[in-house]
Amino acid sequence: MSRLREKYKSEVAPQLMKDFSYKSSMQVPKIKSIVLNVGMGEAMQDIKLLESAVKEMATITGQAPVITRARKSIAAFKLREGMPIGCRVTLRGTRMYDFLDKFISLALPRIRDFKGVSAKSFDGRGNYAFGVKEQIIFPEINYDKVASIHGMDIVIVTSAKTNEEGRALLKYLGMPFRS
Repeated sequence: MSRLREKYKSEVAPQLMKDFSYKSSMQVPKIKSIVLNVGMGEAMQDIKLLESAVKEMATITGQAPVITRARKSIAAFKLREGMPIGCRVTLRGTRMYDFLDKFISLALPRIRDFKGVSAKSFDGRGNYAFGVKEQIIFPEINYDKVASIHGMDIVIVTSAKTNEEGRALLKYLGMPFRS
């Protein structure tokens, strides 16, 4: 069992039960999934960039990404319906906890001038979304083999009902929020 899941069961869940005075342990919010998304507009000209992004995402998450395609044509962007424009991965279970643990303890401290993540990026239902500017903050990515530096969106989906519950859950799990 992963380190973060152990921490959730032994420390985080009891603390949340106390803080929000839940009657049942089933009311305690938990992380449902983590979605990573890379949008690559440059992939229209050079498909190799998308292929390298797919490889890098598979390396980071340990799971094969799904290639996302354009839903409709936009003439101004020279975009046709069905063209590959990015990739995404949905992590659940052990891989999700492993990724979050690695992200909080290894990747975030490697960001230049890092002062913490914004506490305002909640969606109103306890889900947290933020962007990463460079994929090279992950320790698995070899800087010399990177075709292009690109960012990614990361969404942490929780079962929390409010932003306060979601923020408390992530804070107890070790997410470094800006003060």
